[in-house]
Amino acid sequence: MTAIDGLPPLRDVIKRFGLDARKSLGQNFLLDLNLTQKIARAAGDLEGATILEVGPGPGGLTRALLANGVRKVIVIERDQRCIPALKEIEEHYHDRLDIVEADALETDFAALAGKETVKVVSNLPYNIGTPLLVGWLLSEPWPPYFASLTLMFQKEVAQRIVAAPGSGAYGRLSVLSGWRAEAKLVFDVPRQAFTPPPKVTSSVVHLTPRAAPFECSATALSMLTQAAFGQRRKMLRQSLKSLGGEALLEAAGIDARRRAETLSVEEFCRIATLMRKT
Repeated sequence: MTAIDGLPPLRDVIKRFGLDARKSLGQNFLLDLNLTQKIARAAGDLEGATILEVGPGPGGLTRALLANGVRKVIVIERDQRCIPALKEIEEHYHDRLDIVEADALETDFAALAGKETVKVVSNLPYNIGTPLLVGWLLSEPWPPYFASLTLMFQKEVAQRIVAAPGSGAYGRLSVLSGWRAEAKLVFDVPRQAFTPPPKVTSSVVHLTPRAAPFECSATALSMLTQAAFGQRRKMLRQSLKSLGGEALLEAAGIDARRRAETLSVEEFCRIATLMRKT
């Protein structure tokens, strides 16, 4: 990275500012500069783009994004220890980096984006990755304020995002992702690339919003998938009993003896649409 932007190596930055990664914050710093460049490129054409990045830490991915020609990166970081390191990057790139000290789970991303369509690119902290993704997928109105999501998760979570009906990984995340986006697993990231190394392999997933997903209430689908996969070993007539049970499933033309993992995204949307009518 030094050859690209003239800033100090990330290991030196971490040492100078005492940035030990904290498990309580879900932190694992990615110091492999080839990989940060690879993640940035996975987001597609970055020239002139505005990027939202959650949990930049010492700024490895931030620097890769800026070096790839983005117009601006807006970072959301709750760890105050990382702010001085990020401010060095801000000074180096002048007005192309905005630093927001905040908890990402309480951040209004649409307000940060303003009138722009942005790209979200993040090595997400493990402990908040899933709720952030669900929040982005359930955004209203749709199409959303983001053109794409390029995100790193634990590999197990990434596999659930892209899983097909009938597979062991298929679940609530698969349905919500399949409903509103086209999701693909881009590449795996070995644990040794991080400091400290996590116990699991990570994976980068790229999601592109569908312009016209199946018509369905986001609130209803969220409630439905939570109930269906909360008791995934049970037949739908039992797991969906509180939402209408057999009568609801009959109205949707779905066998009440089926289990959640066998339903397609379209079938889930059909049930969700009927939930308030039964």
